[in-house]
Amino acid sequence: MGETITLKSRHDGFELSAYHVKPTDARRGGLLLIQEIFGVTDHIRELADGFAQDGYEVIAPAFYDRLEPGFEADYSPDAIQKGVRYSTATPWDQVAGDAQAAIDALQPPVFVVGYCWGGAAAWLVACRGEGVAAASAFYGRRISELVDEIPKAPTILHFGKTDASIPMEKVDEIREKHPDLPVYLYDAGHGFNSDRRADYHADSARLARLRTLALFSRSGGGKGEV
Repeated sequence: MGETITLKSRHDGFELSAYHVKPTDARRGGLLLIQEIFGVTDHIRELADGFAQDGYEVIAPAFYDRLEPGFEADYSPDAIQKGVRYSTATPWDQVAGDAQAAIDALQPPVFVVGYCWGGAAAWLVACRGEGVAAASAFYGRRISELVDEIPKAPTILHFGKTDASIPMEKVDEIREKHPDLPVYLYDAGHGFNSDRRADYHADSARLARLRTLALFSRSGGGKGEV
């Protein structure tokens, strides 16, 4: 449904690839979609296609292209470990510059959504990005590294109550630092939005997506926006 495009990072001028898909109906805005640790996989492309059906022009950059162009991992233990290594080897300043290239390539309003590692990256972009209308971050474990930063755009967070990788103490810390920020908890574990993962929870995924779309609509994503 989409195509591969090239973005030039604001961080260092590096050219990284990205999955790009245009809306199938009247345009509501642009959307930066940020990957899990597994790269721009078929799951990420399907999510992008789904948002395009909702009226968003989506760009999903391949943030690990400097380390391994075209990286797509499965859910095996070895692949997970590789994805974790790549995520920790990708500095936040670099992520911000790569993300800004995608934002710059989209006509406003531009929204952000991210999952897993991408959830923390979506938080980062909401805090540092230029031209972000709103952001939705799913189970971003590493938000705790960036918790002192302040989103410049309306932002919502989604966490699973039984997520073993994100203790509720970390979620409480975010709430204490940002008491006015909507933080939604679901009866699910980590990765509940992905039907490829053992913790997939359809009802939670549906509700989180509805909340995300509602936020975008309230923040300028009206039908027919150009």
